[in-house]
Amino acid sequence: MTLTLRSGSKTYPDGTVALTPTDLHVKPGEIISLLGPPGCGKTTLLRLVAGLERPDKGSEIWFGEDNVTHLPVEKRKVGMVFQSYALFPNMSVRRNIGYGLKMQKLPVEEIDRRVAEVLALCQLEPYADRSVTALSGGQRQRVALARAFAPRPRILLLDEPLSALDAALRDRLRDELAGLLRTFGITAIFVTHDQDEAMAIADRVVVMSHGRIVQTGTPEELYRNPNSPFVASFVGQAMEIDGRIEGNRLVTPAGETLCLPRSGIGSTVFVRAEDVRITDDGPLSARVESVTFLGTHYRVGLAGIASRTIFALYAGKSAPAVASTVRITIDPATLMLLSAKDEMK
Repeated sequence: MTLTLRSGSKTYPDGTVALTPTDLHVKPGEIISLLGPPGCGKTTLLRLVAGLERPDKGSEIWFGEDNVTHLPVEKRKVGMVFQSYALFPNMSVRRNIGYGLKMQKLPVEEIDRRVAEVLALCQLEPYADRSVTALSGGQRQRVALARAFAPRPRILLLDEPLSALDAALRDRLRDELAGLLRTFGITAIFVTHDQDEAMAIADRVVVMSHGRIVQTGTPEELYRNPNSPFVASFVGQAMEIDGRIEGNRLVTPAGETLCLPRSGIGSTVFVRAEDVRITDDGPLSARVESVTFLGTHYRVGLAGIASRTIFALYAGKSAPAVASTVRITIDPATLMLLSAKDEMK
């Protein structure tokens, strides 16, 4: 099932514009992640697709060849999963999963077959007859997913479904969710403010800010080729290196020179932590402000390269000492020269 949003927008009665006219096309079986900070419009877009919000005049929402713009939520045949799970506490796992099928008035044999199918795929067979109140948070989220999959929705909508879980469980379920979505082959829209979730689950990421889409692309495209300072800092947390740009050189606050890949007049220079290397003979000097051990590497905070702290990832056996001076190398090819004007395009 394809999903097409044409000039989709939402303005509330008090004049608040939650979503400016937006176009979005999702291919059959594609997993799209809406990524952005709170209040950027991603949940509003999801609610328009679900039919939980009425769009502004001129908006169109299409499921394949069907214009569903004015169709009520119960007739759109979408599956929805929320962070609150929204399970029936008085029902077993099996009955929760089969509830939507029962509402569709399917034959008992068909209901039993579909429930058994999703119980197996979601690894819930040992808990089928257990009350959902006796399950862990991760198990409840699996039940919510299974219940959404069982009716075979045309489109699956997920609104921050993992945010209520602890970090370790969230990481494990994130990978499981990506596998389940691809197993079922359902067109899906996944809302999150967590870039790791978006990049791990989605085929394509839609970055939003202030009620509009600012960039769309694969996780790799957004990470390697952000089109604005906002996307660079939000996806991958690129760091700004300020200073005075002179042609294809950047003069740092300490007066040292950093080569740029091209003339950067009018641009802001960004770099990612993995591209800031601590070396014996680097052209830049920096003072170590902090050292954090992260298991496979150290995260080293550096002062002197920019007016704010710049971080480097260091994989040596022992990190440099706090307050010591180190030499830094940054490959010009890894620098991103971006203009704030790009955010308005």
